[in-house]
Amino acid sequence: MDGYPRRGVMLVLASPSGAGKSSISRALFADDPNIALSVSVTTRARRTDEIDGVHYHFIDVPTFKRMREDGELLESAEVHGNFYGTPRSRVEERLSAGRDILFDIDYQGTLQLLEHARADMVTIFILPPSIKELRKRLERRAQDSAGTIDKRLKNARVEMEHYDEYDYVLVNEDLEASTQRVRTILAAARLTRPRFLQLDKFVKDLQDQIDSL
Repeated sequence: MDGYPRRGVMLVLASPSGAGKSSISRALFADDPNIALSVSVTTRARRTDEIDGVHYHFIDVPTFKRMREDGELLESAEVHGNFYGTPRSRVEERLSAGRDILFDIDYQGTLQLLEHARADMVTIFILPPSIKELRKRLERRAQDSAGTIDKRLKNARVEMEHYDEYDYVLVNEDLEASTQRVRTILAAARLTRPRFLQLDKFVKDLQDQIDSL
């Protein structure tokens, strides 16, 4: 069905910190121009290395609360006193144009998205091969203190309780193999019948061609 108009896919990747979600996401972006990361709105102050509209859409608290109250956000959360959310209009605009969107969100955000956009979504939960390996990966990143790593491991236990709420579960033993599996899942999601626009018309045209024989 290449060349026929289709609706985009909302691809959700979730995992405990260090399981490989970010690495898989970067690999997808590097070789697939049709998928892009969902850009959230946030009330957090912009950091010096961040670009408005690229990393986040930076807005004030009153604007955020108005958007949430008016149903303009597909999902929202408060983290460390700052608000984050996914604008419905930007997602719909991209999906309608046949472009795919990757969501790097936790299980709480995933559940909110499922309430509003289940038909457009495919969800994947990524597990580490072991907690010993997960700790090694977190230590190799050299971004966190020992105390922070311990906290991330405790959070991982809570996050893994929700693995069965996802369409697919992958154990990331090998990054390249796991990335390829995600590509395969995305390729299949792009080919599901509801994704294709004007399919009824196409089938009707085929039937008419038979009738005209």
